[in-house]
Amino acid sequence: MTTWGNTDAPVVLIQMVDDHDSERIESEVAEIRRLTKADFCLHAIGVKDWNADLSPWPAPAVFGKAGFGNGAADTLAGVLKICRDQEKIFIIGGYSLAGLFALWAAYQTEVFQGVAAASPSVWFPGFVEKMRENRIQANAVYLSLGDREEKTRNPVMATVGDRIRETYELLKKQGINTTLEWNQGNHFKDADLRTAKAFAWVISQMTEYQTEGE
Repeated sequence: MTTWGNTDAPVVLIQMVDDHDSERIESEVAEIRRLTKADFCLHAIGVKDWNADLSPWPAPAVFGKAGFGNGAADTLAGVLKICRDQEKIFIIGGYSLAGLFALWAAYQTEVFQGVAAASPSVWFPGFVEKMRENRIQANAVYLSLGDREEKTRNPVMATVGDRIRETYELLKKQGINTTLEWNQGNHFKDADLRTAKAFAWVISQMTEYQTEGE
């Protein structure tokens, strides 16, 4: 785990990352700082096996030969060990499958007050169906997608546009403070900046929420 920012800050961002993400964290943190004046720290937690450690249940491969495992529960158990300070605002987020993990985690626990899901893999088989059966425990959820992400020949991943729209409408109907932003480009464009925008939006909602509650 690598930590960025002020460890005494009231806002704590949690993000699952792989080696490629780690190379871009510095620019992501700089962009978050540009977009918000809030004091925060970010814990970037490394994931060894992306498809296995972030997947809530097994699923067949949709690209390449690597299928998806069911390691999300174990990963979340480790994350919760660093989220014990009840005085802090914890926001979980991430990009792609890490964004899906962030959404899933907020259904499992009330620890995370906000979710920053940038281009989340909501095409994941059965995920939106599970969302319909349950209620997220976060107060604010940011969703985004690239405007070319659904324009793919892969039949499973091509459903991501419809799925993100369904996710947004479902959360709205449940009264969750949520937004859906469309970015230019495909899934691999500006992941660090998209994730920064996601966290910055949730931070703004959480700090406003905290102020109203005082």
